[in-house]
Amino acid sequence: MKFGIFIDLQLPRPWQEGDEARLLKEALEQVELADRIGIDYVWVQEHHFLEEYSHSSAPEVFLAACSQRTKNIRLGHGIAVMSPNFNHPARIAERLATLDLISDGRVEWGTGESGSRIELEAFGVDFVDKRPMWAEALRETAKMLCMEPYPGFQGKYFSMPHRNLVPKPLQKPHPPIWAACSNRDSLKLAAQLGVGALTFAFVNAEEAKFWVEEYYETFRSECKPIGQAVNPNLAMLTGFMCHEDPDRAMQLGQEGAQFFAFGLGHYWRDGTHVPGQTDLWDAFKKKPASTEQQIERNRKKAGMRGIGSPEQLIENFRALETAGVDQLILLQQSGKYSHEAICASMELFGKEVLPQFKEREAKRQVEKQEALAPLIAEIEQNIPPLEPVQDIPAVEAYPLIWGKMGGETNPGVPDRRPGMAALWQMQVGGKKGKKK
Repeated sequence: MKFGIFIDLQLPRPWQEGDEARLLKEALEQVELADRIGIDYVWVQEHHFLEEYSHSSAPEVFLAACSQRTKNIRLGHGIAVMSPNFNHPARIAERLATLDLISDGRVEWGTGESGSRIELEAFGVDFVDKRPMWAEALRETAKMLCMEPYPGFQGKYFSMPHRNLVPKPLQKPHPPIWAACSNRDSLKLAAQLGVGALTFAFVNAEEAKFWVEEYYETFRSECKPIGQAVNPNLAMLTGFMCHEDPDRAMQLGQEGAQFFAFGLGHYWRDGTHVPGQTDLWDAFKKKPASTEQQIERNRKKAGMRGIGSPEQLIENFRALETAGVDQLILLQQSGKYSHEAICASMELFGKEVLPQFKEREAKRQVEKQEALAPLIAEIEQNIPPLEPVQDIPAVEAYPLIWGKMGGETNPGVPDRRPGMAALWQMQVGGKKGKKK
């Protein structure tokens, strides 16, 4: 089983000047540490306006910084919101390709729809349209990354003329595609479309086994790829805090994991939010304190299985590995976890826990690839070929068009044709100096 870390950039109130800069710098240090100890992936969220819960609104910028500080860790959009109202498909493609090139081919393309009212309505997205928006944009973005030129598209949610997108990614035909999954229906859809499942849900080993079996059975029997290649993988999320003393691990880790769940509920299920005024941390802290019995029950919850001693984590994670989970994503930064506690937890994990899985993972990957290779070859062979564009129309510069129109074509409309001097000034950014 592979391992990843999860970057949500949580910043509970009260805030002070410099807190966001500190948060970003500490998160980058955590990614560097993850790379050094051998963690396989970093997943960076895209969220907007989710105060305290997630200040990760520009993941492409954060991942670009990560690419220059790391050598091996895979750089995952976890996820990029695919709605054209949030991100035009061509811009998604350009960012992915550029990041893939500067990282030497380490990009993982996680995709999603967004789901909170705070985000969707700010970008003019109707809740019922978010799924078809995602599918339309995902399909066309994948084509843009590998067609030369892209033939253009007239769709329901976005349209654009033929263009040749540059640059193209290092990974061919495009980086591995994933989809955010929060329930069984979205899990099955990911399998049907041939993309990896980023299951941002806390499940125990028994549930995980069922999810894994359902995902791979659906992939085998119903897969019709939405991209130009398939990515059969399933990742799951867990709270995380590793400490030699299991009680201390729970003291350090429980509150952050609970705040993560509280914020999720606030923005997606049952919260009322006043932008710029609601204090999420204060509301969380006003909840009744956990009793000893509740704390003991919390230890057994699926989301807490990554909180404990190295021995406990090895036992809990082996159960998920046996269930067939391909990757476990560690929620290492949430609530008010201190940077020092996070780094100490990761260091201990890298020393005591990770080596227990590394050797088996190499063998498991070989076995998985051998088992799935014939099926993947058959599925990808049935992907409709991308027909080359015939009779590519020329795109004339504006002055050529205006010239053919005779310059001033309508009364009251000034001649917009720039002269050669004006064109030269546009290129060099200034006026040519006069000789004295």
